[in-house]
Amino acid sequence: MSSSTTAHDPNCIFCKIVAKQIPSRMVYEDEDIYAFHDINPWAPVHFLLIPKAHIVSMAHIGDEHASLLGRMMALVPVLAAKEGCNPYPKGGFRLIANTGAEGGQEVHHLHFHVMGGPRPWLRG
Repeated sequence: MSSSTTAHDPNCIFCKIVAKQIPSRMVYEDEDIYAFHDINPWAPVHFLLIPKAHIVSMAHIGDEHASLLGRMMALVPVLAAKEGCNPYPKGGFRLIANTGAEGGQEVHHLHFHVMGGPRPWLRG
């Protein structure tokens, strides 16, 4: 793992969720990836997709993360459909990764917001 990736950060809320120290409503889990419902949803479908390893943000992604991110991206449409997003092209979803303070990142553990469902849930 690179210096920006650790197995677990004991002070990170998402690491605590992965470790089952904090409850969550799971959407998906495998050896490397965890997905769970957002506790303050902005849309009818709103879940987070995270690596289990503690990667701080998209700004900390390197070549060594390519396989993991590829697997995560391949899961997005599958999980979005499973959670109730309508099919493309009339349906669809948003995929957001806030990065750093100016990007609106609040939890410093890489995570992707997947949001969808009927509008008017637009919030920017």
